[in-house]
Amino acid sequence: MEEKRYGHFNDDDMLTNKVLWKGCGYSDDDLDRPIIGIANSFNDMVPGHTNLRQLAEQIKHGIYRAGGTPAEFGVIACCDGVATGHIGNNYALPSRDNIADAIEIQAQAHKLDGLVLLGSCDKIVPGMLMAAARLDIPAIFVAGGCMAGGAPFAHKTKSDSTTITEAIGMYQTGKVTYEELQNLTTVACPTCGSCQFMGTANTMCCEAEALGMSLTGSALIPAFYNERLRSAFQSGEKIVELVKRGITARQIMTLDAIRNGIRILMAAGGSTNAVIHTCALAYELGMDPAMIMDEFERISDEIPHIAKISPASVVYDSEDLYKAGGIPEVMKVIKDSLALDVMTVTGKTLGENLEGYKNPYAPNPEIIRPLDNPHSTLGGLAIMRGNLAPDTGVAKPAAIAEEARSFTGTAICFDSEEECTEAIRQRKIKAGNVVIIRYEGPKGGPGMREMYQPLKMLYGQGLNKTTAVVTDGRFSGTNNGCFVGHVSPEAAAGGPIALVKDGDEITIDVYKKELTLHVSDEELAKRRAEWKFEPKPAIGYLRRYSKLAASADKGGVLICE
Repeated sequence: MEEKRYGHFNDDDMLTNKVLWKGCGYSDDDLDRPIIGIANSFNDMVPGHTNLRQLAEQIKHGIYRAGGTPAEFGVIACCDGVATGHIGNNYALPSRDNIADAIEIQAQAHKLDGLVLLGSCDKIVPGMLMAAARLDIPAIFVAGGCMAGGAPFAHKTKSDSTTITEAIGMYQTGKVTYEELQNLTTVACPTCGSCQFMGTANTMCCEAEALGMSLTGSALIPAFYNERLRSAFQSGEKIVELVKRGITARQIMTLDAIRNGIRILMAAGGSTNAVIHTCALAYELGMDPAMIMDEFERISDEIPHIAKISPASVVYDSEDLYKAGGIPEVMKVIKDSLALDVMTVTGKTLGENLEGYKNPYAPNPEIIRPLDNPHSTLGGLAIMRGNLAPDTGVAKPAAIAEEARSFTGTAICFDSEEECTEAIRQRKIKAGNVVIIRYEGPKGGPGMREMYQPLKMLYGQGLNKTTAVVTDGRFSGTNNGCFVGHVSPEAAAGGPIALVKDGDEITIDVYKKELTLHVSDEELAKRRAEWKFEPKPAIGYLRRYSKLAASADKGGVLICE
């Protein structure tokens, strides 16, 4: 049997391509090997990505050792914390689809044999996985790792990147001084890495591992551990093996693998944003996002919340979860519910990976509990339905206090995040309010900004258990309190959330997964007849995004049909 030839430079009509590669410094020997693209989202502006240049070098060494040729290229990366902190800056979610497009273009144009996807943060990880799904070539995801916890603050054992927003609420109520606020900006983020809690960044890295797209145990290795360097090197070796064996991304990211990922999100209390990203990934894999929403709803009744870190905990963070055994240990607890025969990037099945994985650290039963003693019998995420969210909304029971999981209050409505945060600053939100933030969905934003700041400020003001927030925008995985996001249809599409008025009674029942607006159908029909929508002005990419973006329950993907 003739040995497979790599690099696509073996025919006479490809000599032009070969000479251009050699113009970059590659040799004939390099171009006879599998050419592995490294999609590196390094930049100087995102703490979760500032260490990726060093990791890329480790990946290259691994690729060379295994007999491949690395070819690195850059990918954009926006920090959600920065991007959502500016008025009118809604580029975070739209950047996800741009990332997927860019990687697809580079891989196709240069006919890469395989891909290493190097990233850490919120929209970068799903964008990379979406690209792998489209391309269906051998691919492996390498996370940059999580950040170390910050100094203690208020009642928290460790502060984190969003503690500052809670502290602003405390400052507004006279609980902390301005000097303490300034000091917190220095001590809350002491290292590089993705934010310390089970936010979207760490959630998506965990889901990538659960999908089989990352090495076993690699998702939560802290950015500053030497284990992170070794894992990057080993990933470089493995991608060459995947290419030689012809194991592609779609052979790994099957429906059973998606279900495994959802089970981990439930068990570990993942970010609500994982729902929209999983639906988007399913779309790229040719699956119906509505089916994925049904899977989330079904699995939430089967898998309890067994792994508890911030924001559900004020003591433990992602580094602690890693030391407790990370995703492999969580998987071992729910092993009987997983599809263990799925293929992974190790070249082995999930079951084989779990059997061979040994946690080098002592277990911590306070973080990862057994099934018969979970932190909560409710799954970490809940798909909400009702007349206020006919096409679903998303809540996170893992971060909602038990006494707030069934909440009835009166609506106070805002047509933008800015209006809401200003009202919070002025102390206009009172106990018993259900805060409605609308026109912040994919089309309405445009771009579906995260509403973490209002909820964090309410937390700082001590209102997180006596108020609720409902929005067609998103939430950060660091949020806690009673909240429902991703309400679909969104206000800009004429969803019922656009028809809510101040004083309306609303019930959020996480146990029943119901979101109810206590207004008659007749009254809602009257309001709809009077409803008008004026799109927010947008330029460039956001203008195109507002025209093409699907609703949150469909993944917020760009649909051209």
